[in-house]
This record gives sequence, structure tokens and C-alpha cells, in this order.
Amino acid sequence: MIENIKEIYRYREMLKNLVKKDLRTRYKGSFLGFLWTFVNPLLQLIVYTIIFSTVMRINIDKFYMFLFVGLLPWIFFSTSVQVSAGTIIANKDLVKKIYFPREILPLSVVTSGLVNLLFGFIIIFISLIISKIGITVSLVYLPIVIIVEYIITLAFSFLVSALNVYFRDLEHILGIVMMAWFYFTPIIFPIRMIPKEYLKYFFLNPMTPIIVSYKDILYYGRSPDFLMLGISMLIGLLIIIFSYNVFKILQKNFAEEI
Repeated sequence: MIENIKEIYRYREMLKNLVKKDLRTRYKGSFLGFLWTFVNPLLQLIVYTIIFSTVMRINIDKFYMFLFVGLLPWIFFSTSVQVSAGTIIANKDLVKKIYFPREILPLSVVTSGLVNLLFGFIIIFISLIISKIGITVSLVYLPIVIIVEYIITLAFSFLVSALNVYFRDLEHILGIVMMAWFYFTPIIFPIRMIPKEYLKYFFLNPMTPIIVSYKDILYYGRSPDFLMLGISMLIGLLIIIFSYNVFKILQKNFAEEI
């Protein structure tokens, strides 16, 4: 696996160019262009603020921020995985004509999604200050959570991008899976609302510790549970090793299958 990582590093310029291409073409032709990276989360926040402050009043202080700090990381995860599912097929001309490490494709999707997430955090930080929730020293732990989420997102992206080449329906099934997955992740409800007898099942979900950690740091202004986060990272590493090996096995026939 070390050799594979070295090979990816040798193709870092290709990775960089694919990430730039994705970021440039995402809003190509639109009036605001790259500014949509900031406008999208800002508009989402405005909608949540209006709805949960006037119409659907939920007994959680500043619920719109409680929701927002968990929703943006979830969007990064779900969008990256779903887009990765079709990335090999979408780049079939590249796959058929030139040699390069095929894992560059899902890697570029996840990395461009990460860039968008980081820009989204600018809106979150500003919103935390305006809403008077504030920013605490616990923010220093945020990079750790981002890294763990990146690993988990990349793990699932490797897996679905390879499997979708052979099972094209997977790309469509993922939409339903992600919708169900969303409701089994504590994004719109606090972890304390889950009955104790079901709590262990929610923590089988690798995204549960991630979202809980984001909310601990950004909404509650406290340190995350490092044991929970450490277990999550370990699980993420195990999943990415498994997914990467599956990807390497299946990639041998990508050119023939697409």
C-alpha cells in the first residue's frame, strides 16, 4: 500500500488539476460563479433561521445553528459518496486512453468536496459569532474531526466508485440509502433523545461520532469525546484499507466494463 501511496503522490499534479476542474466547472456559466460556494450555505442558514425561529419552533436553543453545524459536514459526506459512484464511468475516456492511478478519480471528488466544506466553515464561524453562540478554544480540535471524516468519506467513495462500474444501479440506490442514513445520524436531533437501548445501534453508524463531535466543538463549545473519535478513526482506517483493496482488485477490468 505504501507503493500505491507513492504512485498517487507522483500523480499529484493530475489530482490537483482534477480538483481545480471540478471547482471551476461546478458553477460554470452561472452569474455568481465560485461565490456560490459561500452563497449556498448562507441561503441554507437563512431558510433554517426563518423556519425554525418562526414556524417550527423546537425546544433547542438556536436550533437553526444546531442543525446547520451538523448538516454541512453531512452534505460533504453524502454528496462526495454519491458523486464518486459515477466518477469512473464519467471519466471513461481517461480510463480507456491513458494510464494513471484510477483511485485519483474518487480522491479528486472527495478532495474538492472538502474544499467546499472548508469554505462553508467560514459561513459557520461568522454565524456562530452573530448568533452569540460564539467560538471557543475547542475549535483547535476541529481539524482532527475533519481529517477523520475525510478518511471515512474517502473509504466509502473508493468502494462505491469501483462497485458501480459493475453494478450500475448502485448509483441510483445510493440516493435512497443516503436519505435513510441521514435520519439514522443525529443531525436534526440531539444524541440524548435516542433511547439508551438503541444508542449502541446508532454508534454502529460511522457518521454518528463525526456529527456529534462537530456539534460538541461548534455548537456546545466543548471538547469532543476523544475515545469515541479515536474509535471512529480506527474504524475509518479499517474501512479504507478494505475499500482500497476492493478498488484495486476491481479496477483491473474497468476499461472493459465501461
